[in-house]
Amino acid sequence: MNPSTTSASMGLIRADLQLANTTRPEFQPVAVSALADTGAVHLCIPEHLVIQRQLETLEQREVVLADGRCRSVPYVGPIEVRFRNRRCFTGAMVLGDEVLLGAIPTEDMDLVLRPPLQSIDLNPASPNLPLSVAK
Repeated sequence: MNPSTTSASMGLIRADLQLANTTRPEFQPVAVSALADTGAVHLCIPEHLVIQRQLETLEQREVVLADGRCRSVPYVGPIEVRFRNRRCFTGAMVLGDEVLLGAIPTEDMDLVLRPPLQSIDLNPASPNLPLSVAK
């Protein structure tokens, strides 16, 4: 496991990402440690990152939380997410106190979770370019 790109504690899978505001190129990307959350669909970011990166609120969205409660949260973007030689462009729900890497950006960058190793990695079947299915 390469500690510069992944880290684990208490059985959680984390990934070192870079997040950038695509509409504000004068801001350098920010490095974050994200929790890879297989139960989340979207990228979720805390409010302080919205302020730091001056991300625009695009709309309000309803989100169902892990405990079943439903609440309205800001949906911001666009955001460029980078992991090693991969990147994707997405929006994010403003929620919680840490970055959650959900299924959409994980699939878009063609990443795989490796629970036995407590790591996230490039898909070994396509290490050089992300693979997508379009049929």
